[in-house]
Amino acid sequence: MARVFWDTNLYIYLFEDYGALSDAVTELSERMMLRNDQLITSAITIGEILVKPRGKNNFDLCRRYEQAILSTSLVVSFDVKAAGAYSLLRQNRALRAPDAIQLACAGAANVDVFITNDNRLHGLHVDGVKFIVPVDRVPF
Repeated sequence: MARVFWDTNLYIYLFEDYGALSDAVTELSERMMLRNDQLITSAITIGEILVKPRGKNNFDLCRRYEQAILSTSLVVSFDVKAAGAYSLLRQNRALRAPDAIQLACAGAANVDVFITNDNRLHGLHVDGVKFIVPVDRVPF
């Protein structure tokens, strides 16, 4: 069993049709369930995923997305421990604040794998995160 943090883009691929990316995330989700992995994300994921449907006043879709995340994932908050990690990550001015928050929350939650399709995040070192990998290179 691994503690696996999903970045927002994976949920978007799971909920919407992004072709091969959606297929890859669906397959990953199935593998994780078979392994009894723990799926983790942060509260910012819910905020980010609701932007598009809220902008279209599609509140039913907002509720469905939020419920899907809450029923399948441990949602961690941006707390004092994450704030310390965030301040270190933001020393890299090329790293956007939402990305730094996600990584800081993952580090504070002490995860095995942080999965993202954001190539800018691959190769970063974050205390509390063993590996940052793209969705097509998940090691399980």
